[in-house]
Amino acid sequence: MYNLSCIDGHHFSSQQDVYVLDIQRLGAGLAAISSDQKLSLFNPARLGHGPIKSYPTSHGNLTCLKTFDWQNSIVCTAGENGEVSVWDMRESSKPQVAHFAVGTEFQNHMASVLLWDIRAGPTQRLQYDEVHSDDVTELRFHPSEPHILLSGSTDGLVNVYDTRISDEDEVVIQTLNQGSVHHASFLGNTEVYVLTHDEKLAVYSVAEDHGSGAALVDFGDARETLGCQYIANVTTKVDGSGAIVGAGSQDRQLFELVHLSRTADGGWGFDRANSVGLPGGHGEEIVRSFCFYDDEQVVFTAGEDGNVKAWRPN
Repeated sequence: MYNLSCIDGHHFSSQQDVYVLDIQRLGAGLAAISSDQKLSLFNPARLGHGPIKSYPTSHGNLTCLKTFDWQNSIVCTAGENGEVSVWDMRESSKPQVAHFAVGTEFQNHMASVLLWDIRAGPTQRLQYDEVHSDDVTELRFHPSEPHILLSGSTDGLVNVYDTRISDEDEVVIQTLNQGSVHHASFLGNTEVYVLTHDEKLAVYSVAEDHGSGAALVDFGDARETLGCQYIANVTTKVDGSGAIVGAGSQDRQLFELVHLSRTADGGWGFDRANSVGLPGGHGEEIVRSFCFYDDEQVVFTAGEDGNVKAWRPN
């Protein structure tokens, strides 16, 4: 393991404690949402100067930040009021062409997956009401096939859909059963990872010629495997080389980034020898989110201590 040093940061100050809930890399800078119900944009090279922009949101309880188009700096936010807001974080805006999907909490005996085509305005394109039996916690589009959608739920299921199909009885093309889903996403064209709320991590194949069922690799409780107290998130690499697992230890005040990558035999494993340590982390508080700029060799973290931090090699 080699260590990075904290070289810059910003603290969200308020009369009440503020958690930084998520951060996302954009072309225009670094976007963040915080428990004071704000969406902020930072210059990643000047965190200490504070946000370039900061917008109050109207979600009641802001819970979600997702990148819609990172190059054009379009993000979506959502919360407990049931609305999705689309934000252009640039100075100027232009029409966008794409789809996005939303999953709901379990209410009135339903947990729905909703899809829009933003070219058509606020009108829904599709709605699936019977694909999950509890809160939908994760949605991810396929990296190269935009009609393929993955969803995860606290009902323990990960579903893969062909959204060109409107018939709800036919739309699910793969189902995996791992446990209450915290995070899940595509690792490439044919494989996905699933991280459960009790920190169990596994990799599955969703290839057409591979039947649903057993995981390709089941790591069990990732806290035991990685020697940590919690898993903050798993972030897939844009070059398709796997993912980065963010592992935190409050007792040791350490946050570690571990590469989940292909092994020599074609499986998946943790590259512990080349893991990256962030000594001090966010103190005894939990790291909620992280992202990285490989070209600039900088990592950003956000935590329940109200800080956004930048880390570089010594």
